This record gives sequence, structure tokens and C-alpha cells, in this order.
Amino acid sequence: MNTLLIDQNAGVRRITLNRPEVRNAMSLGMVGDLQQALAEAQADPTVRVLVLQGTGGHFCAGGDLQDMARARMTPAQQGVDAIAEVNAAFGRLCLAYARSPLPIVTVLEGTVMGGGFGLACVADVTLALDTALFRLPETSLGVIPAQIAPFLVERIGYAEAKRLAVTGGKIDAKEALLLRLVHEVHADATALDAALQAVVARILACAPGAIGVTKSLLARARFEAPDTFIDEAAQLFSQAVQGPEGQEGTAAFMQKRAPAWVPQAA
Repeated sequence: MNTLLIDQNAGVRRITLNRPEVRNAMSLGMVGDLQQALAEAQADPTVRVLVLQGTGGHFCAGGDLQDMARARMTPAQQGVDAIAEVNAAFGRLCLAYARSPLPIVTVLEGTVMGGGFGLACVADVTLALDTALFRLPETSLGVIPAQIAPFLVERIGYAEAKRLAVTGGKIDAKEALLLRLVHEVHADATALDAALQAVVARILACAPGAIGVTKSLLARARFEAPDTFIDEAAQLFSQAVQGPEGQEGTAAFMQKRAPAWVPQAA
């Protein structure tokens, strides 16, 4: 993959956006690479956590304007709108990460703009340096935050999403924390890395299958009334209790030991 750096250690796969010369702006190539990286991680049973970060002191400066310029110069053929296709590709990327059964942690610094803002919104846990700057500049450029809109509303609520959108939102890490766009803010790289290791350890203490089912259940619970959920939720709970993770977790609790899915200290 030309636009990413990928490494894995002890079940944690790091995906690093690697276009530092453009503050990791998201090209179509990067969108494709991120889709492929996610698919490969989900197919690999050794992967327990995904960590997204950027190189060069920035997370992501949004979409690559060169891709948009090329799409603008491409004449519509057989009803295909090149600009819409570029935009939809990013939307499919956000949706894939939002629906992933894997726990996803983003580590943010520097510029977090546009599409980078969207990736921050779909992560399960978001950590940031206190110098990170968040931008939602689309309306100030005469365009719209088309694909990240639903994830922005989900993350910070309708009222705050609307405020940021109509003001060409520019907020610092402190305000992002108040809005719960990010979950923790840290003063330096050492503290940020320590926070990441602590979050990863807490995730690894949970059963991977249970995490995946819980994420799916929570996503549906936002839109379905509780009374329509009872019987299916009960069946999922029963399957979990009687499944290998439920049996191992119960046995470990009774025997006062760590479950088998918790990594053993070296």
C-alpha cells in the first residue's frame, strides 16, 4: 500500500496515514488502501484492535484537492458523475469503518479536517494531543460535508453538528473534548502514547467476539424502539452466555484468573 504504513504487535494493528507532504490528505488511492487494510484486518483472527494515526505531526487534512480537480475535468459519461463517485468512495470508507466489528482507536494530532474529521467520528475511542486543531471547512469553501454528516451528528449531536457546519467549524482539542468528539486530550506525545497503551489494554481485556456483537447491537439500538429489541437481544445474550467466550469468561471469574483472551504478560 503506497499511502499507508502498517505494522502489528500483540494483536494491535497500526494503520498510519503516510502522505506527510500534504498533511496526509486523503487521495482516492488512500481511500482504497484504507478499505483494503480494514478488510485484511477483519479477515485476520490475530488482529484484536485497530489504531489509526498519521505521520508528520498531522492526522489528516481532508480530501485531496487534486483528485477533485481531476474529477471536475472528467466529462460525465453514461450518466456517471466523476465528482459524485469520488465523494461516494469516501462515504463507503467511513461506513465500513463505522460498521467494523473490530474496536477502532484514533490518535489525533495536528490537522484533523474534513475527511479526517469523519474518521475521528467513526472511531470507538479517540485520543488527541492538546495541540490538535479540528476543522469542518466545507461550507466556507462553497461545498458541503456530505459524507461525514451522519457520523458527525451521531458523534456530537444535531445541534452542535449544525453549529459547526454553518460556521465552517474550527475548534481546538479542549473544545473537541467538551463536545465529546474526542475522549481524552494529552499534553505531549509520551502521555498520549501511555493513554493509547492503557486503552488498548482495556480493550484486550474484553472478549473479541463479544465486542463485535455489542458494537452491532449498539448501532441498531440508536434507531430501534426497546420493545422491538427484547426477544432478539435475549437470544444474542443466550448465545453469548452459552458460547465459548461466555463459558470461558464465567469460568475465569469463578476461578479468579484472567480469561484466555487477555494477553499474558511477557
